[in-house]
Amino acid sequence: MKKVTIYTDGGCLGNPGPGGYGCVLLYGEHRKELSGGFKLTTNNRMELLACIKALEALKFECNVTLYSDSKYVVDSIENGWAIKWKRNGWKRNKKDKAENPDLWECLLDLCEKHNVKFEWVKGHSGNTENDRCDTLAKAAFSSDDLFEDKKYTESISDKNKNKNLPLFQ
Repeated sequence: MKKVTIYTDGGCLGNPGPGGYGCVLLYGEHRKELSGGFKLTTNNRMELLACIKALEALKFECNVTLYSDSKYVVDSIENGWAIKWKRNGWKRNKKDKAENPDLWECLLDLCEKHNVKFEWVKGHSGNTENDRCDTLAKAAFSSDDLFEDKKYTESISDKNKNKNLPLFQ
């Protein structure tokens, strides 16, 4: 299998707020950069989406080392938490829902397709490729051409419906 190195980053201007992701894929002498921005989303959603978009860009099954500055992403995969949440119906425990199940589901599926090792890298510490991903993410969410994160806006709409219920019945 081909060995690919991926760097990812996601971020928001405010959290939630306009958000973006950036990815750098490296294979031998080949390099590919990806990015995209959204009108309203969260930092964690963009961190996850960066990983997803990078893995989706691979045409063949690969051995991947994926570097992220998100402990949320790296720890959730490497410690098996995301698999446990899925097995438990997207619950972190008996009462707390796991956030971003739509993206976790997609990422877990991609991790089954590829052999992926997630590695944490400290953000904003002079790692050239991580810094490049940060630049791509910021440029993406600063653009005028932003997409709608429909799953996020649906989730906040659902939460707000419950806020308007009467306190007593």
